[in-house]
Amino acid sequence: MLSPQLFHKIFGLAVLLTHYVQGNPVAIPSVPDFTRLREAGLDEGFPPDSSSLADREMEDVILQLDHRISRLEGALRLEEKITTSGGKIFATNGKKADFHTAVQKCKEAGGSLAAPGTEGENTAVLYLVRRYNTYAYLGIKESLIPGKFRSLGGAELSYTHWHVREPSGKGEEECVEMYTDGTWNDKKCNQNRLIVCQF
Repeated sequence: MLSPQLFHKIFGLAVLLTHYVQGNPVAIPSVPDFTRLREAGLDEGFPPDSSSLADREMEDVILQLDHRISRLEGALRLEEKITTSGGKIFATNGKKADFHTAVQKCKEAGGSLAAPGTEGENTAVLYLVRRYNTYAYLGIKESLIPGKFRSLGGAELSYTHWHVREPSGKGEEECVEMYTDGTWNDKKCNQNRLIVCQF
């Protein structure tokens, strides 16, 4: 049976994609309140004798949400605002910002700044960079050791695609941008670059 937490995550993604397509805030319809039933000691928010009915209803809701998400993803692909690779969705609104603002905007959207971990993911981000013909910040930053870069979460990079003779900032350029050829460059964090988020 689908847990209430997973249901709320799926529902949240559907609302986010709806917001993305419409380009403005949307009213969030109410979702089932599982906490009230859980507090009453009922398993997974449903009475024991209605679990099979609840399972069927939940499956119907999941199918409806899956269909809606698929349609919204299709609309965003048509507008060339999202790409996918490696189970990740990469999206942009076409706007630019400095590094710290870009990180915050992605966080507010429920994602993180794009940090390609494979050649396929790099190509997916490159698609958006070329679409808007501008450089994009990546979710990668220089560590305390000059010339050593890590993901924003602190993990070592298992994949890189540095431009020739890069990184070259030696502690002076802490952020990373993607060029329109897909290669990376270390850069100061105060420049405005395309915001590309990953989900």
